[in-house]
Amino acid sequence: MKHNRKSPWWWLPSTYMAEGLPYFAVNTIAVMMYARMGVSNSDMAFYTAWLYLPWVIKPFWSPFVDLIKTKRWWTITMQFLIAATMASVAFCINLPTFFATTLAAFWMMAFFSATHDIAADGYYMLALDDSDQAAYVGVRSTFYRIASVIGQGGLVILAGKMETATGDIPMAWSSVFVVLSLFFVAVSFYHLWAMPKERTSGVENRQSVGDILKGFGDTFVTFFKKPHVASALAFMLLYRLPEAMMLKLVQPFFIADRSLGGLALTTEQVGFINGTVGVVALLLGGIVGGVCISRGGLKKWLWPMALSLTLPCAFYCYLAMAQPTDLLLINAGIFVEQFGYGFGFTAFMLYLIHFSEGEYKTAHYSFCTAFMALGMMLPGMVAGWIQEALNDVYVLGLDGPQGYINFFWWVMICSIATFVVCTIVKIDPNFGKKKQ
Repeated sequence: MKHNRKSPWWWLPSTYMAEGLPYFAVNTIAVMMYARMGVSNSDMAFYTAWLYLPWVIKPFWSPFVDLIKTKRWWTITMQFLIAATMASVAFCINLPTFFATTLAAFWMMAFFSATHDIAADGYYMLALDDSDQAAYVGVRSTFYRIASVIGQGGLVILAGKMETATGDIPMAWSSVFVVLSLFFVAVSFYHLWAMPKERTSGVENRQSVGDILKGFGDTFVTFFKKPHVASALAFMLLYRLPEAMMLKLVQPFFIADRSLGGLALTTEQVGFINGTVGVVALLLGGIVGGVCISRGGLKKWLWPMALSLTLPCAFYCYLAMAQPTDLLLINAGIFVEQFGYGFGFTAFMLYLIHFSEGEYKTAHYSFCTAFMALGMMLPGMVAGWIQEALNDVYVLGLDGPQGYINFFWWVMICSIATFVVCTIVKIDPNFGKKKQ
């Protein structure tokens, strides 16, 4: 078959895998790596939470990506830079100052990844016409999810196997980032060949810095003048509070020794849980959630979805108290918890679209996702400190450290915030409902 370089199949799958992998490297692999390297929960959670910052502030520099070069240039350049930061992580892991130096590399990786998101999504819209954009949106999502499986599962499993084979934890994780770096070098050179130049570069419509600042100011002001903006911001920041609290501590809990209140799972076992059981359940929950909202509307399904997001967190309370050794039971519980999260998260993402409706829809949606990232960042910063502070609080009278037990009960208390914001948020009863 003749090679058609204009076909999106030649560049779209690899582009969206390249969009997903650094995100999961920064927000999942880094957490697991630091836990295996012996970094305390308080330090790990606080400093890795800061890695969300580039996604929080992304809307503030996204308009300026248009001023220099093309979206294709930005996309490929960011891929080369991501490769360099991944190589830096691989090198710095073996330094005495590995925590500070790898954090710096991860922060640069996060910045380049957030910029890559802007450029790749912009390139997608410029390189394809409207009909192709609609036709390939599922392909985008699929390959981003494949990146999730690889980043949260395959690479963690690889690190676990190397830990077992060599007994050298730093070397195992360094090798993972060497593999990632080589992948990004390869994909960068591949895209120089495979990514066609945009049908329209946007140069002819390029605005001055002053015009961009004025436009940004208009979208910023109109966002905060939207009706019910206070309740909307509360919803964006607090609906996912239990998840934001728990996210940084789940993996350390999995691998912590039983004498410390953990489950003593191996790195390889955690990779399997994250990359297969968790991802499959998350996708199924999202699909079911989308079907339910299309039939009844967002307002009707908000409370069931809020409950599904929060109540499965109680399973972690059970795991922390019982410390079961049955992997089938653990995997079944994670499946239920992740299915519930996927189902409940659907309501959150649909609400962001709902609140963004109107003039400046795209820009306002980017502000919503920034607040979403902020809602994950701030609780994550204090989660490790809370877990360690609760370690010597013997509420239930059990033997041994109760830090994880008490922490997961604290997560359940945080669910109150989810229910409060569901009470005050304003939603059109017909939004999301499929028209008959």
